[in-house]
Amino acid sequence: MAEGAKWYVVHTYSGYENAVADTIMKSSENRKMRDLIHEVNIPMETVTEIEDGVSKTVERKVFPGYVLVKMVLTDESWHLVRNTRGCTGFVGSGNEPIPLSEKEIQDLGVEKFELHVDFEVGSRVRVTDGALEGFFGIVEEMDKEKKTARVAVSMFGRETPVELDFSELEPAED
Repeated sequence: MAEGAKWYVVHTYSGYENAVADTIMKSSENRKMRDLIHEVNIPMETVTEIEDGVSKTVERKVFPGYVLVKMVLTDESWHLVRNTRGCTGFVGSGNEPIPLSEKEIQDLGVEKFELHVDFEVGSRVRVTDGALEGFFGIVEEMDKEKKTARVAVSMFGRETPVELDFSELEPAED
């Protein structure tokens, strides 16, 4: 048995993405393989199109011809996905599918990661990375969607506001 489920990219005929996604999920249920194939996702984006002077909001596929599958990779699950009508194969080298990295998954917005930080507005923090590494400051504002904080850093005797990623900050030890 392989380790935990990972996200893999499956190449499909263009226009067959929805059919492939539905078939994979139905087949995994029929064959009682839901413990191996967890989820199927087609990344979508909302865009505004202007046609004949009229704007309308539409959803379209971010990567036409591709479907993302979260699964535990076994011979059984590989064959189920690979032999789905409309599927041309996994993205990877040869017959070896390559899973997406956590960074790629976050960038695609496929999974929502709960970010827990040990500081809040008004907290004293230390910068752990970048040009201001080692500097201390006070958190003035936090944007949880962007995962950034505006920090008033003391430089050359004055407070300078800078925007930093949460990953570049840690609570300062007093």
